[in-house]
Amino acid sequence: MEQPSTPDATPSRGLVMIVEDERAIADVERLYLSQAGFGVHVEPTGEGALERVRSLRPVAVVLDVGLPGIDGIEVCRRMRTQEDWTPIIFVTARDEEVDMLLGLELGADDYMTKPFSPRELVTRLKTVLRRSTGAPGSGVLRVGSVTLDRGSRTVSIDGSAVELTAREFDVLAFLMASPGRVFSREQLLSSVWGQASYAGGRTVDVHIAQLRSKLGDDSPIRTLRGVGYSVDGGRT
Repeated sequence: MEQPSTPDATPSRGLVMIVEDERAIADVERLYLSQAGFGVHVEPTGEGALERVRSLRPVAVVLDVGLPGIDGIEVCRRMRTQEDWTPIIFVTARDEEVDMLLGLELGADDYMTKPFSPRELVTRLKTVLRRSTGAPGSGVLRVGSVTLDRGSRTVSIDGSAVELTAREFDVLAFLMASPGRVFSREQLLSSVWGQASYAGGRTVDVHIAQLRSKLGDDSPIRTLRGVGYSVDGGRT
């Protein structure tokens, strides 16, 4: 069995953990991520990933779904249950919608199906990290009792923090920036995901459902059946 790697030295963009039991795939991912300026640590098992994510504190996790023992879905579930919101990109050989939707429901930030271009992985990772770190001084939005700070990338309800994934935050921020305006699923995919070609309408629906669950009765998100989503100051 492949042994856990030693993290690459002096990463300029931070450390990425690759959780992958197929060595050839892990080696290619490591090569491209290293060339892009990331430090890389490889774990071949879910058990090892859960141990090392706490000690290494990576900036992101590239997580294979089909791992031996504890699979990637369970790794993600345990991380989110422990309030670990490290960005996660799922990688799987199973081209099934149920896998993608389950991963998104658990709080994954993106999803790729094998085979994929390693350059696309780097691009997706950079995009996820930009969303999770944000830019200072980008403004505060308030709709009803929900406050969203785009600079610190935080959301609160009457002062109480609400934990969102990077993608959930971006969906909410996009809607709150234009209260009352209705956006179709296609518009949300294009504006928030940036690549409507690889995601479907169900992806948007899953993220909206997760946001509503986390915001509870204070959720300002409205559905206009057959058209799309918007926010206002009232309840859903």
